[in-house]
Amino acid sequence: MLGLKQIHHIAIIATDYEKSKAFYCDILGFTLMSEVYREARDSWKGDLALNGQYVIELFSFPFPPARPSRPEACGLRHLAFSVEDVDQAAAHLESRGVKCEAVRVDELTGKRFTFFNDPDGLPLELYQQ
Repeated sequence: MLGLKQIHHIAIIATDYEKSKAFYCDILGFTLMSEVYREARDSWKGDLALNGQYVIELFSFPFPPARPSRPEACGLRHLAFSVEDVDQAAAHLESRGVKCEAVRVDELTGKRFTFFNDPDGLPLELYQQ
């Protein structure tokens, strides 16, 4: 048996490292655990935690290609974050200049959710617990 235990981290490549770091830390509430500049790659790498748990590796690379998002591209579609109150969380994002889609209801679970984007257009979701 393979023995997978959990997802260790998610890697995100940003076109503007400082802007994305501010978005994930200042707006979404992640904590910067560590950060290093990798001179040979002209690349920053930041390790971000959510509620004390390491979750995201945030990278910068010179001139990364655009990520296809619409129409729906094959591969990882989006990241979803659970929240207690999707309306309150969406209002917080909107107050910080982050546009959210209209709140919808998952027809299979009856749970409420909405989508928004990070500074590079990566689709992110808020899903009510």
